[in-house]
Amino acid sequence: QVQLVESGGGLVQAGGSLRLSCEASGRTFSRYNVGWFRQGPGKEREFVSAISWSGTRTTYSDSVKGRFTISRDNAKNTVYLQMNSLKPEDTAVYYCAAPLTTYSSTMFREKAEYAYWGQGTQVTVSS
Repeated sequence: QVQLVESGGGLVQAGGSLRLSCEASGRTFSRYNVGWFRQGPGKEREFVSAISWSGTRTTYSDSVKGRFTISRDNAKNTVYLQMNSLKPEDTAVYYCAAPLTTYSSTMFREKAEYAYWGQGTQVTVSS
């Protein structure tokens, strides 16, 4: 069982930056890939980024590539999402998630592949 808690959201002007954190409970967190998703008003939850359990592989959606950076510190049981050059269309609730399987070689982009979810943190970008 993995419990995830997101933090770091807030209100920022377009062009600004935020860093989200996803802190996990349990000593097995380092065995899991972690994904970030977001859900904007009236929209489906969509994939943003993912990082492998080792931290050596990352992947991004086209909409955030070059602006967002995912990283992790397994010693702190935390995954980060650094968001730069924010746009109003980045406004959403951001969730981190982990799949059921450990040491996975697949970087899942589908939300159905993730079993553990945090409660989300709101990011609002004003124009």
